[in-house]
Amino acid sequence: MAMTEASREVGVVVRRRSVDNPWIDHVWSPVTILHEVPATAPWTVLSSEGETTTYYAGAATIDLFRSDTANYRDNLTNGEARIWVALRRQDGGPELELTKVTADPSEGEAMFESGCDVIGTVPMPADVASWVAAFVDEFHVERTFHKRKRDRARSDRGPVPGDASDDGTGRT
Repeated sequence: MAMTEASREVGVVVRRRSVDNPWIDHVWSPVTILHEVPATAPWTVLSSEGETTTYYAGAATIDLFRSDTANYRDNLTNGEARIWVALRRQDGGPELELTKVTADPSEGEAMFESGCDVIGTVPMPADVASWVAAFVDEFHVERTFHKRKRDRARSDRGPVPGDASDDGTGRT
């Protein structure tokens, strides 16, 4: 597994909104990333208006890895840079547990398939984007793509087993 090269703590704000749906009574969504962790207890209500309540979910760490700099670069250059936030329902305690925050689009997409209950994106704060960009500038190495060619059997070794020219007799 790759070693973390840089880490930064951020605060996460989420929203719980009531919905008129026969299967669920509310939905959760991330609202914003705070570039600094406030001195606020996790799951503190920040505002409540009608059917919507906004919470400070807590602190999370964004980890950056040298092997993922191309993904961070793509995130920074493809329109508005995003942060992915994942939360999971838990038994007891607050309704949700903050499980992951990432700047890597590939990791963010993988979280959608991981079984997390709430996954969403929020705009990346400018100073977090500057931090990620500085990391990319320092560690990114452009890698050339080498298309591999299938290793075809040489005539002195006979056909490749399973090849169309292999009649199963072992003869060429």
